[in-house]
Amino acid sequence: MNNSKKSKLDVKTLALIGITVALSVVLNAIKIYTFPQGGSITLGSMVPVIFLSMVLGVPYGCLAGFLFGLLDLILDPFVIHPIQVLLDYFLAFGLLGIGGIFKNNKILAAILSVSCRFVCSVLSGVVFYSSFAGDQNPFIYSIIYNGSYLVPELIITIVILYFLPIERIKKSIYNSRTSL
Repeated sequence: MNNSKKSKLDVKTLALIGITVALSVVLNAIKIYTFPQGGSITLGSMVPVIFLSMVLGVPYGCLAGFLFGLLDLILDPFVIHPIQVLLDYFLAFGLLGIGGIFKNNKILAAILSVSCRFVCSVLSGVVFYSSFAGDQNPFIYSIIYNGSYLVPELIITIVILYFLPIERIKKSIYNSRTSL
């Protein structure tokens, strides 16, 4: 992450990542609805990570997402298997930072980020939660279950990102980073 002159892991960047992760954790604690086998609809907990990835870039967004997943695991664990932990926490949350690929399109950034988390959650559901599916196909069950909280999360994320003045904040962050 620290190999380009344009982006470096300095104190201000670390502070931005820390603020992002903290804000995500706080928003994640505000649950609109919690599902019985894990997952919940929150007040836009993924927004800060996606936003950071759009402002600072994918590597920083992925780092913030990874740290957010680590804290979510510590604060609200739902553990069945070590590989499930990797899929549901580290990979799923880490991939929230991939939205920075679309740094100039808030909607595509949100869709890509949440879709990556969705894929990880569906895979985890098929492999580790198939016993909850009963007679239903585990793949279909996992898609329905994970979609039932991630689709509303996506809608909330898009609405919040839509109203955030990302370009103005980017300029402010860039100016504050270059002024020292």
